[in-house]
Amino acid sequence: MQMVKKIVLAFFVVWLTVLFFMPKSELYYSVEKVLAKQDIKLNEKSIEEGLFSLTVKKVTVYVKGIPLINIEELNVFTLLFYTSLSIEDLIVDEALHTKIPAFTKEAHVKHQLFNPMTLTLDANGSFGEIVGNVDLMHRTVHMDFVDTKDISMIQPSLVKGIKTNGKKGWIYEKSF
Repeated sequence: MQMVKKIVLAFFVVWLTVLFFMPKSELYYSVEKVLAKQDIKLNEKSIEEGLFSLTVKKVTVYVKGIPLINIEELNVFTLLFYTSLSIEDLIVDEALHTKIPAFTKEAHVKHQLFNPMTLTLDANGSFGEIVGNVDLMHRTVHMDFVDTKDISMIQPSLVKGIKTNGKKGWIYEKSF
C-alpha cells in the first residue's frame, strides 16, 4: 500500500511540475507560426500566463493582411487531461456580415483525454445559441442551433432536422 501511495504522489508531483513549467506563451507563438504559413496573422495587446491558463487580450486576426476578426479575450485553460478554449466578444469585420454572424458573445471549445477524438462546442451571439461537436476521427462538424435569432446569412448552409436532443430545429453538418 505504501508503494501505491508513493507512485500516486510521484505522479501528482510530476503532473503539477509539468503544468507549472509548461511554456504556455511559447505554445501560443508556435500556433502563430503555423497560422502564418496560411497567411493568417494574430496581433494581440497582451498575453498573461497563469498556473493552468493562458489569457490573450485584444486579438486582431489578419488574413492576407486584412483585419477580419477582433476578439476581446481568448483564454486557454489546461489540466493536460482536460483543456478548454474560451473566446469572449468576437466581432467580425463588416465586409463579412452577409456571410457569417457579426457578433459572438462567447464561445467554448473543450477537449478531454477520456474522449480524445472529439471536441465539444458551444457558443452564443447574434445568431442565437449553438451546441455541437467536432469528430476528429470521422472529420465531421455537427452543430445544433438551440435558440435562433438572426441566422439569415448562414441559413443556406443549415438544414432542418432532428437535433441531438430529439427536437426539430436547424442543424449544421459538414465534413472536412
